[in-house]
Amino acid sequence: MNPPPDKHTLEQAGASDESIRQVHTQLAHEKPEQAGGGYAAYPLVLLGLMCSSIFFGSIYLAHYSSHFDPLIYNENAKPVAGGPAVPVVTPAMLGKRVYTNICMTCHQQNGQGQAGVYPPLAGSEWAQGSEERIIRIVLHGLSGPITVEGKEFNNAMTPLGTVLKDEQIANVLSFVRQEWGNTAPEVKAETVARIRAETASRTQPWTAAELEKLGK
Repeated sequence: MNPPPDKHTLEQAGASDESIRQVHTQLAHEKPEQAGGGYAAYPLVLLGLMCSSIFFGSIYLAHYSSHFDPLIYNENAKPVAGGPAVPVVTPAMLGKRVYTNICMTCHQQNGQGQAGVYPPLAGSEWAQGSEERIIRIVLHGLSGPITVEGKEFNNAMTPLGTVLKDEQIANVLSFVRQEWGNTAPEVKAETVARIRAETASRTQPWTAAELEKLGK
C-alpha cells in the first residue's frame, strides 16, 4: 500500500502552468543575467572601455613616440646623413659616471671630501695642478700626509690602475678638473697610457713628497 502524498507534493501537483510562468517571470526580473543565460550589461561596458583604451592608447604612442631616437643614449653613436643630430658627449660627462660609482663615497657629491679624513677635490691645487701627479695618484694610490688648500690630511687612497682603463681614468680626471668651479684642462687617455707604461714597475702608493718633485 502506497503512503499518502505529503503537503509539499500536493502543492506542487496543484500548481498551474500559469502560476509557474508568473514565478518564472518574477525571477527573470530579479536576476536577468541568470534567467536569460547571458551576461550583465555592466561588465560588458567595462570590457568595451578597456579595449577602447588599449586601442587608442596604442595609436597615441605610435604617433607621438615616433621621434624617439635610442642613439641619444649611446655615446659611441655616429652621426647619420639626414638623421637626427647626435648630442656631443664630453670626456667629463663620461667621467661623472666613474666618479659617482667609485670616488663619490670618499670625496662626496659636491667634491668637498670629508673634513680631516678625505681631502676636497673642489678647488684643490692637486686636482687642478699637474696631470702627471694626479694620474699617478689614481694609478698607484697615495699614502701619508698631504696638504690640500692649507689643511693637512693623513690617510690612504686606494690604487685604481688595475680597476680602471686608461680612458676611464682620463674621463674621471677630466670631470674632477672641470667640476665644482675647477677650470683645469681635460686629461687625454694617451697621457694616462704613457704614464702607466713609465710607472709599470711601481708597486707602492705614492707620497706627497715624491709627487711634489714633479712640479705643480
